[in-house]
Amino acid sequence: MEIRRITQAEDVTAAGHLFDSWPEDEATARFLADERHHLLIAYVAGAPAGMVTGVEMTHPDKGTEMFLYELGVDEAFRRRGVGRGLVTALGELARERDCEGMWTITDKDNTAALATYHRAGGEPEEEGQVVLGWTYEDGETDADDF
Repeated sequence: MEIRRITQAEDVTAAGHLFDSWPEDEATARFLADERHHLLIAYVAGAPAGMVTGVEMTHPDKGTEMFLYELGVDEAFRRRGVGRGLVTALGELARERDCEGMWTITDKDNTAALATYHRAGGEPEEEGQVVLGWTYEDGETDADDF
């Protein structure tokens, strides 16, 4: 397995099947243009087998942390250490970039993700936390939507 940091849109497109949805051209260009955004792809025998994205986040009282945004492994390559390798590689990149830590969010019933994160050294931070999300359409939101 070879893990590469991706900087070219054509490499994202070639691995498009690894994402939840097909990568959008404009969003891909914006992601790759920001030096705080990271995309690593694992290749097995030259084929894109998995990907992980990370975003460096800085806060006044927390310093800089790496947020593991998304992890995706092609079904044919699961349970072979690809996910763990990608998470470990992103953690190494976080240390190289002087991040104070790395964190992610997943569903409590996503046993595959939890097992991968545990095998890569991740530990639960806090019990009872809740993740909330906002979806904006056309740049507007209505409080009644929530």
